[in-house]
Amino acid sequence: MERELNITTSGTPDMSGSTDPDGQAFFLDLLLRDAPAVEYERPVLRARARGDDPEVVAALEAAKLAALRVRSVMRDRQRRESELSALFETANDLAGMRSLDQVLQAIVERARNLLGTDVAYLTLSTPESGGTYMRVTSGSVSASFQRLQLAPGKGLGGLVATTALPYVTANYFADPRFEHTENIDHAVREEGLVAILGVPLKMNGRDVGVLFAANRHERPFSHSEVALLSSLAAHAAIAIDNANLIDDTRRALDELHTVNERLQRHTASVERSAAAHDRLTDLVLRGGGVREVAAAVAEVLGGTVLIHDATSEESVTAGPQGVVESTVRGGAPWEPGEGDLAEAVRTSLASGRAVRAGRAWVASAAAGNEPLGTLVLRGVELDSTDQRVLERAAMVTALLLLIRRSVSETEHRVRGDLLDELLEVPARDPVSLRQRAALLRADLDGPHVLVVAEAPGGDPGRLRSAATYIAETTGGLAGSRSGRLVLALPGTNPSAVGRRVADELSMAANGSVTAGAGGPTTGPEAFRDAFAEASRCLQTLRALGREGDVATTQDLGFSGLLLSQDRDVPGFVSTTLGPLLEYDARRGTLLVETLRAYFAAGGNLSRAKDELHIHVNTVAQRLERIGQLIGADWQSPERALELQLALHLHGLLDKGVDLLGDQGGG
Repeated sequence: MERELNITTSGTPDMSGSTDPDGQAFFLDLLLRDAPAVEYERPVLRARARGDDPEVVAALEAAKLAALRVRSVMRDRQRRESELSALFETANDLAGMRSLDQVLQAIVERARNLLGTDVAYLTLSTPESGGTYMRVTSGSVSASFQRLQLAPGKGLGGLVATTALPYVTANYFADPRFEHTENIDHAVREEGLVAILGVPLKMNGRDVGVLFAANRHERPFSHSEVALLSSLAAHAAIAIDNANLIDDTRRALDELHTVNERLQRHTASVERSAAAHDRLTDLVLRGGGVREVAAAVAEVLGGTVLIHDATSEESVTAGPQGVVESTVRGGAPWEPGEGDLAEAVRTSLASGRAVRAGRAWVASAAAGNEPLGTLVLRGVELDSTDQRVLERAAMVTALLLLIRRSVSETEHRVRGDLLDELLEVPARDPVSLRQRAALLRADLDGPHVLVVAEAPGGDPGRLRSAATYIAETTGGLAGSRSGRLVLALPGTNPSAVGRRVADELSMAANGSVTAGAGGPTTGPEAFRDAFAEASRCLQTLRALGREGDVATTQDLGFSGLLLSQDRDVPGFVSTTLGPLLEYDARRGTLLVETLRAYFAAGGNLSRAKDELHIHVNTVAQRLERIGQLIGADWQSPERALELQLALHLHGLLDKGVDLLGDQGGG
């Protein structure tokens, strides 16, 4: 069968009208099916096998080549569409990322996948040195490669970074276009890379790094692959810029947040300072004291505040709720193990500022160079504004202590003057004395104990201050006469009051105090007699060598009996012989008679047993019982004299003699 062969004006065989399946329609069918390239040879081979005319074979060959070109163009467009689609997806993915590390890792992963390479990596520029450093890798197995630093212009990456142009090498080690260095070649060799493609990363017209795709065998990179990696690098630069902007914005927000927090803290500190200023000012105007200052500072600043009055040795502690927890007299204003506070107090006194000492803050309350007190704040950190609050509190404390000292000195003089008038002869008008005492919150008609004390080694100023404090806190009076302290304190027990006064004065004197006590009084007129009695007790203690002791007339035994204005003979007898009298009354024994006979016999047991008409062993047993009841020292000279006097007076009382008859006539 003959075939028709039409030749177009272009010289290309036209088989459109042919029914031969090996014509152009067949090539179109191959293109539509996207058949393999080998199938395009089939019509030509068949024509040759049939022995067709050379013109027909030539026409088929031309049609085949045209179809293959069309196939190549279609494949290139498909590949380009696929690459563009991948780039679009990459750009979309990168736009949604906020972390710079996440963006960079995604870039190298996409580069490796799009180009189908073994390794992809990215280096960033270092503006200080002009070189680049390895930032992120994908597919890398070499630690030294992942830490690689590239000097300016060194290696393929240096060439790309310097020229801002893409470069490709099919064999890295055989390429002489760039400068090889030992450290770069070593890292590339350890990674096993051979073919490398590098494109610049440009951001706002400046080079910021290089994006690489590499294989571990020789591979020529096509222009389309270079273009693809360059496009990815352009998207990557935009994503990096966005990530940097986000990081910069985040840092700016963090800084703004930090500044805002600092501003809030400063504002709160200023508000605390203003509140503290108002509190302290109001406190002074209302006539508050050190306790209120401590409570105010603890409430405003927090922590625990201790204010120590150096004059009165009084320490006031306030907790964070503003409640005064304790008041302690004596001792230093710091705890054991806080010896560095002493140095801080001196530093604060010299500088006038709050000073840090370990975990505490210290501020000295002073008038000029005179230390009046110390503020110690524990359990809280202070900024500069809070330190000013503590310093202002120290100034207010100094002012209050000065005011208190002035008032105290004035009141001390007033109390001393009133006490002097109570002790003077002739006596002042009792009505006037009572009125003046009422202004000092003292009741002269109530029972008082007069105490006369002396401490030869003590500081007179500290002793006067301590005596004044005792008088003020108990509603009594205090003064001095002939260099001795005199206190008139409410009470009915001279021994107990005298002992308490001596104990408190001993702390102020840091030594022993000798004191005599008299009373109790029964009105303003009795103060002179009680004072005279207390003075005689003090003189007696000194004469007996009993420095550092406290005594009343009752405590002094028969000496007190002689010194006492009342001469309480029954009381003396009861005090001296009381245990024996009670034992005899309860048991029906004769211990008092045995003791009297023993002394009458001059301490001779045989003569005493004859007087008592009992066995000598009985006398010894009774004397042993006496020692158990009144003390083993009853035979000492002083006790023996006291016991004999008491036995004598007891005998007179038993005979009905009035031993108080001379009190009325003098």
